[in-house]
Amino acid sequence: MPRSLEDFAVFSAPAAFVLLWASGFIGAKLGLGYAEPLTFLALRMITVVALLAVIIAATRPKWPHANGVMHSAATGLMVHGLYLGGVFVAIENGLSAGLVALIVSLQPVLTSTVANRWFGERVAARQWCGLALGLTGVYLVLQAKIETGEATPLAWIAATVALVGITVGTLYQKRFGGGIDWRPALCIQYAAAGLLFSLGAFLFETRVVHFSPQFLFALGWLVLVLSLGAVWLLYFLIRRAAATRVVSLFYLTPPVTALMAWALFGETLSPLSLLGMAVCVAGVFLVNWKPASGN
Repeated sequence: MPRSLEDFAVFSAPAAFVLLWASGFIGAKLGLGYAEPLTFLALRMITVVALLAVIIAATRPKWPHANGVMHSAATGLMVHGLYLGGVFVAIENGLSAGLVALIVSLQPVLTSTVANRWFGERVAARQWCGLALGLTGVYLVLQAKIETGEATPLAWIAATVALVGITVGTLYQKRFGGGIDWRPALCIQYAAAGLLFSLGAFLFETRVVHFSPQFLFALGWLVLVLSLGAVWLLYFLIRRAAATRVVSLFYLTPPVTALMAWALFGETLSPLSLLGMAVCVAGVFLVNWKPASGN
């Protein structure tokens, strides 16, 4: 059990991160009916950059040097630009949200493989077992909803880009972004992603937005809860834990999202989905469990 405020923050951060990250899919479902994907994402980035600019002006944190600016921009293009853009483009081009989620859920296995080489992080046999269990659980949760539809080759390419973007971006942040103050770091990251989304919206979309209370709620939720809250928690966890343990939490996102969709939209939960949720929890437990021997 946590013994201090900092211990409590570290103890509760994983659960808070999973809940906030999972809510992003609900926010996207609410908002995408009123704007095209890249236009929606560009507005989200512009809004969060404006808020961070106000925070930076009021608190005056130390600004990173040129190398830090470049590292933050690179992280933003991968974690926010390639990941979010890839997911939305894949769905727009015929790939089901369930199949996109399954593809992106390969991230913990891919991250562990790369981290083993890049950082020299030792991934124990029980952790590999936990990663495999987590992936199996995600498949069971999404199995009933997975349809290939009329997916174009672009959809499969975009989903792969999303997977690579979030994986490499997370590892890149762990290696190069740990010493940069979160306020300018996130501002630079979102500005870089916003430029990417704005360019895509001007080139490929009509940029028509149907403003409504639902759209404004979804935009506000994604800006405040996801872009500020959940992403800050992700980087907080990256600084304090091995990459394999942090990204294993992404296995819990589809089950929690499914529970939220059941509660908010009345979507059904099959017995197979409930079994998958239990398997996901078991997998994440194996990855994060620290035996008394310190293995």
